[in-house]
Amino acid sequence: MKIALIAHDSKKELMVQFCIAYRGILSKHILCATGVTGTTIGEATGLNIRKFMAGDQGGAEQIVARVACNEIDLVLFFRDHIAHSKYNQIEANLLRLCDTQNIPVATNIATAEVLIHGLERGDLEWRNIVNPKNSEDYV
Repeated sequence: MKIALIAHDSKKELMVQFCIAYRGILSKHILCATGVTGTTIGEATGLNIRKFMAGDQGGAEQIVARVACNEIDLVLFFRDHIAHSKYNQIEANLLRLCDTQNIPVATNIATAEVLIHGLERGDLEWRNIVNPKNSEDYV
């Protein structure tokens, strides 16, 4: 599975802790992230992460584009709903496209844990059936 990792600044440490806790599961999948989030997670966990540009430099849009093309199978997006974000439209597009493409998305740690356990059990294998991809096809 191809998993996108995104976290607002105030949630980056939570994302790192999540990735440390579920490193064993995540290591079996192809990971991508916005620049700072990916670097932070990679340094803390040793996971191999394809890093896009920083979120404020277009990294979020790079992930949104891949979601639009159905090239991502799961999105973990830890967002701070309290902090005002100048990226609200990008975030809305991401969530809309996940709905359109039937891509599971978690916007908080509780939902992320449910999805990661489902991923481990094979509950998301239907993505490979409805959207078969070559392992070389990637973000």
